Amino acid sequence: MPGSMDGARTGALDGRKAAARARVERHAEELIALSERLHADPETAWEEHRAAAAVPELLDRAGFAVTPRYLGLDTAFHARFGQGPVRIALCAEYDALPGLGHACGHDLIAASAVGAALGLAAVADEAGITVEVYGTPAEEGGGGKIEMLDRGAFTGADLAMMVHPAPVDVAEARPFAVSHSRISYTGRSAHAAAYPEAGVNAADAFTVAQVAIGLLRQQLPPTTRVHGIVTHAGDAPNAIPERAEGRWYVRAETLAELERLEPRVLRAFEAGALATGCELDVEPESKPYAEFRADETALADYRANAVALGRRFAPAETAARMNRASTDMGNVSQVVPAIHPYIGIGSLPATNHQREFAAFCVGQAARRALLDGAVALAWTAVDRAARGPSAKP
Repeated sequence: MPGSMDGARTGALDGRKAAARARVERHAEELIALSERLHADPETAWEEHRAAAAVPELLDRAGFAVTPRYLGLDTAFHARFGQGPVRIALCAEYDALPGLGHACGHDLIAASAVGAALGLAAVADEAGITVEVYGTPAEEGGGGKIEMLDRGAFTGADLAMMVHPAPVDVAEARPFAVSHSRISYTGRSAHAAAYPEAGVNAADAFTVAQVAIGLLRQQLPPTTRVHGIVTHAGDAPNAIPERAEGRWYVRAETLAELERLEPRVLRAFEAGALATGCELDVEPESKPYAEFRADETALADYRANAVALGRRFAPAETAARMNRASTDMGNVSQVVPAIHPYIGIGSLPATNHQREFAAFCVGQAARRALLDGAVALAWTAVDRAARGPSAKP
């Protein structure tokens, strides 16, 4: 008898997975069209107005209850289907990189999340699932998910998931914790030839700071990164720059390590101000992104489901490089069980945040990754639901 019960349970699970996959495949052309629409019309952090309207359209037509401008955020949304006790949160990112478009593949992330949700809607009642899609703006430096967490999003979720394009498949995300800051120096302008002694050079302050950071890197552990850009450093070559601005990231293995590292980097920027006589202003762009805490059971389910779809994971030495990008999904993983696998689009030698990678985020390999990612996420949710709801406070 126990064997027959186990067989019936397995059969029911397989049936749900087959139904979810069939629903994803039924919507394949619409999902691909959504991804390509986003790819052709990139919008940067907190400006994703067209994307935030386009992404939930399919969900709305499928009977999801869609809430635009979710939690008071203009470019966030929430979509919900079903009344089951197991709550599955799917994250749809859709912001693009300034100057590089969808060179991180957020068009595919959004479409995969929608596809997974549509697949789960086909079995939600039978599987005991409530499907929730969170449209999450401003992942590329704006901390959209952190803002949403602070306003009550993801509360009570049994599992939060998304799938991120990469050159190759990597199951486990191990992102750095990261802080994002806007740095500005204010000096005093003057004619660079006639009255140079009257000027206080803000561009020179950045030069001093970057030299100090370069020297500091000799003493930093290999688990850290410090990098940034100068976005403005004067307006005319014959006028001493009175203002210089930049954006700087500091990364570390954990938030605790980041907290120890940041004061050392700040002193490098203070050195620029001290040496030149400029005023320094440091403004955080968001709260820091946390390191990722993967749910091991869901991760094992995803691996098995991806392999069943014909996906092949990269060897450990390749994965160790591919999975280190920071994400505000790390903050979600500190609050609810979560996974953030990477799905390959066959782009090597092109990698994320290159124009060449953006070109790979459309086309045959991208379409296959989109649909495989949607099905793998849906199947992982079905596996999670079979274990029943979590004990929640």
